Amino acid sequence: MPAAFVSFNSQWGAAVCAQTQQTSNPTVWLTEWAPEPRDVYWPNLAIPFVELSVRRLIMAVALFFLTFFFMVPIALVQSVANLDDIERVLPFLKPIIERNGPRSVIQGFLPGIALKIFLIFLPTILMAMSKIEGHVSLSGLERRTASKYFLFIFVNVFLGSVVAGTAFQQLNSFIHQSTNKIPETIGESIPMKATFFITYIMVDGWAGIAAEVLRLKPLIMFHIKNTFLVRTEQDREQAMDPGSLEFGSTEPRIQLYFLLGLVYAVVTPIILPFIIVFFGLAYLVFRHQIINVYNQQYESGAQFWPGVHGRIVTALVISQILLIGLLSTQEAEQSTVALLPLPVLTIWFHYVCKGRFEPAYIKCPLQEAMVKDTLQRANDPMLNLREYLKGAYEHPVFRSGDVYELLAMDEEENPHLVATKRRSRMTTPVDSKFNSSSGTNEGEFSRPRPS
Repeated sequence: MPAAFVSFNSQWGAAVCAQTQQTSNPTVWLTEWAPEPRDVYWPNLAIPFVELSVRRLIMAVALFFLTFFFMVPIALVQSVANLDDIERVLPFLKPIIERNGPRSVIQGFLPGIALKIFLIFLPTILMAMSKIEGHVSLSGLERRTASKYFLFIFVNVFLGSVVAGTAFQQLNSFIHQSTNKIPETIGESIPMKATFFITYIMVDGWAGIAAEVLRLKPLIMFHIKNTFLVRTEQDREQAMDPGSLEFGSTEPRIQLYFLLGLVYAVVTPIILPFIIVFFGLAYLVFRHQIINVYNQQYESGAQFWPGVHGRIVTALVISQILLIGLLSTQEAEQSTVALLPLPVLTIWFHYVCKGRFEPAYIKCPLQEAMVKDTLQRANDPMLNLREYLKGAYEHPVFRSGDVYELLAMDEEENPHLVATKRRSRMTTPVDSKFNSSSGTNEGEFSRPRPS
C-alpha cells in the first residue's frame, strides 16, 4: 500500500517529521500524525493521492445535489401545515380537515413526524460519502460526516422550513422581488414557523432522548443476533457490544437546537423553555450513556472541538443576520444599523480563536515534545514501547486477539478514567475486543499515544 506507520524513539522526532515537508515535491511524501491503532480506517489507506482529490470533488458535487433536491420533500412537508392550500387543491378533504381533532394533528405533529422519517437514513448516506472521500481514521469520518450533516439540516430543516413555508404562501412576490428584499421576507417568515419548531423539538429532540434511554433498536438487534447468529462466547460478546456514541449524527442535531434557541430567543421566547428542557435531559442522558453504556471505539484527542466551535460561531452569525432582517421589517432602522457591526465582530473573534487555539489541536510544539521526552526518561528510563508498537498497527486480518497491552503511563499522559458500571462481562467471560484482558476496572484500558 502507498502508506506506512512510522514509530520514533522520541516525541520530539515524531513532531519534527509529522509537521515538516520531507521533499521538494510535496506530493512524494505526505506525513501527518497517525491516529491511534483503534482509530485507523484500514480500507482507505491504499487510495492514491490524486484519486483522493477526485473523490472529494465528486462527493462535494454529490452533497450539493443531495442537499438541493431534498428541498422537495421538505417543501411538501411544510405545505401540509397550510391547510387552506390543501382545501383549495383537494376540496373533497374539507369535511375531514375542518374537524378539530384531525386539524390539530395535521398542523401540530404531522410535519415534524414526516420530517423525522425523511431524516432517518441520512446519517448512513453521509457516512458512506465520507468513506468514499478517503479519510483514514474513524474520528475523521465522524468529523466529516458531522460537517455534512450540520450543513444539510441547516439548509433543509431550518432554512427549508422557514423559506419554503412563505414561498408557498407568497410565491409570486418571493420570486419577483429584488435581492435586498430577501432578508425582509425571511425576517417575516421566522415568527410564522415558531410553532413548527416547537413541535419539531418535542418530536425529534424529546422523543430522541427517550429513545436514547430505551435503546430499542440495539435491544432488538441483540435478540435477533443471539437467536440466529451467536454460536460461541466471542459471538455473544460481539452481539452485546453497545458500540460507541455516534458523534457524526448526534452532535449536529444538538447544535441545530442551539441555533434555534439563538434565533428565537428574541423573536419568540416561548420556544426557549422547550430547548432548555431538551438540553437538560440531553446532559443527564448522554452523561449516563457515555459513562455506563457506550464502549468508545477510539480517542481522537479533542479533534472534534475546532469543528464544533466553528459551527457555534456560524449559528451566532446566522442568528444575528436574521435578527437584522427581522428588525428591518419592523421599521427599526436605527437598531438595524447599530447591529450591522455585530456579525463582523463575531467572525473576527472566530479567526482570533482559530489562530490562537486551533494549532494546539493539530500540532505538537517542539518545546512540549522535548519536555515530555525529558520527563519520560527521568520517570521511567527502562520504558520500552518497541514490543507494543511492533504489533499495534498490524492489519486486523493478521491479529490474533487483543493487541492493547497495559503500559505504565505518566500521570500527565494518562489521567484517571471514570470507572464504568457495566456488567456485560459477568455473563460473558470473554474479554471485550476493545478492552485490555487484565487488571483494569470495567471499561478501562491503557495505551500509549501513537507517534
